[in-house]
Amino acid sequence: MSKVLVKFSYEKETKNSVRYKEQPEAGKAPIAGTLYVQKWFAGDSKTLEISIEKKD
Repeated sequence: MSKVLVKFSYEKETKNSVRYKEQPEAGKAPIAGTLYVQKWFAGDSKTLEISIEKKD
């Protein structure tokens, strides 16, 4: 199993969601890229962290 914490920062609001852009670690490629989160959940958050676990 492999687990990673992916950090996202606010990019812009769309009609019903908020778009966040991944902030990859220096020298590493993005894992998820862009993330859309519904406004009712995102609220005024400028950053999000998501834990991704890969089960081998």
